[in-house]
Amino acid sequence: MKKRILTYLKYSSLLILIVILFAFTGKRNKQRKINEVLIEFIEEQDPYVNELTVNKLLIQNQERVTNVGKEILVLNTVEQELDAHKMIEHSDVYLTVNGELRARIKQRTPIARVNAVTPFYVDITGNMMPLSSSYSAHVPIVHNVSEREVSEVFPLLKKIQEDEFLKKHVVGVYGNIEGNYELELRIYAFRVVFGKVENLNNKIRNFKAFYQKALKDKSLDRYKKVSLQFSNQVVCTIK
Repeated sequence: MKKRILTYLKYSSLLILIVILFAFTGKRNKQRKINEVLIEFIEEQDPYVNELTVNKLLIQNQERVTNVGKEILVLNTVEQELDAHKMIEHSDVYLTVNGELRARIKQRTPIARVNAVTPFYVDITGNMMPLSSSYSAHVPIVHNVSEREVSEVFPLLKKIQEDEFLKKHVVGVYGNIEGNYELELRIYAFRVVFGKVENLNNKIRNFKAFYQKALKDKSLDRYKKVSLQFSNQVVCTIK
C-alpha cells in the first residue's frame, strides 16, 4: 500500500513538473520577439521579385515582422500570402530556436514574353505572369498571340526553353490568322515557318539537320524562308 502511494506521488509530481515547464516555456515564447528576418532564394534564378518585396509580404498588420511576437505570427498564413504573389511559385516560412524568421522562396520561371496590349510572361507551367519591375527576362518575344491562344502555343514555347539549340537561336515567335507560327532567329534573317504546333520533335529534328548542313555549306545567308510544315522535308525559298 505504501509503495503504491509513493508511486502515485512520484507520477503526480512528474505531471505537475511537466505542466510547469510547458507554462514557463509558453510564457517565454510569448515574450520573445523575432529578432531577424532572413530571405533565401532557392535555385539560381533572375531576380523577378526582390528581398524588399518579400520582406513587405512578411509584415502583418502593417507592422515590422521583427516586432511581432511569435505567438501571433501564423506561419501558414504568411506562406499563403507569399504563394499568392504573382512572381512566386512556392515558399517555405519557418522560425528558428534563436528567433530568426526564415523564408525560402522559389520564383516562377518565365519562358516567353507575349507582346500584347498589356505585355505578360508565360511561365514554365504555361500560366501567365506579369512583367517584373526588378528584372527583364531574356526570353523569346511572342507576337500576334492572345491570352486565350497561350495554351495552344505553349508546347512550342516549352520546347524552345528545353532545347539548347532552339534556346540559343530563337528570339521571336509569330502567329498568323491561319493558326500557323513562324520563328525569328537571333543571327540569320530568314524566317522559319513552323506551321501548326504539332509533330514538334520531327520538325525540330529536320530543322537541325538542315541548319548543320547549310552551316557547313556556308549557305545560310542565301535563304529568306525555311518551311518545316511538310512531313520529313525542309522547303527553302532563296532570296
